[in-house]
Amino acid sequence: MYTGNVESVTPWYVPVARAVPALALAVVITFTADHSAALGYLTFGIFAVIAGAILAASALRLASRGVTRTVTLAQGLITVLAGVVSLALPGGGLPFFVFLLTAFAAITGMLELYLGLRSRGRDRSARDWIFIGALTALLAVAVLLVPPEFQQAFSGPDGVARELTASVIIVGALGAYWAIFGVFLVIAGLSLKWAPADSAAAPSVSGAVPR
Repeated sequence: MYTGNVESVTPWYVPVARAVPALALAVVITFTADHSAALGYLTFGIFAVIAGAILAASALRLASRGVTRTVTLAQGLITVLAGVVSLALPGGGLPFFVFLLTAFAAITGMLELYLGLRSRGRDRSARDWIFIGALTALLAVAVLLVPPEFQQAFSGPDGVARELTASVIIVGALGAYWAIFGVFLVIAGLSLKWAPADSAAAPSVSGAVPR
């Protein structure tokens, strides 16, 4: 979110656009009873392809060819690749889904975290990148902490027998991640849009500050 008297190479609509698929899929997971690995593959694949394409496109539109452009482009391409793999292998099972999700979250999370730390004091989006990078890396840790064979029966308030499994926890965690991710980026994008005029509005893509 915007703080300080610095500019941003990121147009305000980029974080908002990234938030849209995340929020939509968070709602899908919330209202879907079947939290199977198949649902995880489908929803993650859709999110990754869309969000990755947005990142890659925003990077290609930057006038400068510095570190910000390179890291953002790499992050976008890795995200798209993860999404394509997820959509192409919906029957890969939970172990492969865990591998794919943690690899994506660890790599892209660290890239965004690095970009944020490197841009502190020079870019309005730095704190947003730090938060989202840390959140994404945390997703990788959370998923890895779930035992793949976890399975526990329980009865709900209605007395109906249910079962809590590793896939339910992991897909649920993914939905929670998207909810936090989406809400934060909407606020971040609107903060960039409504930044005080005396600090200069975020530069257009063609007038981005070289990084």
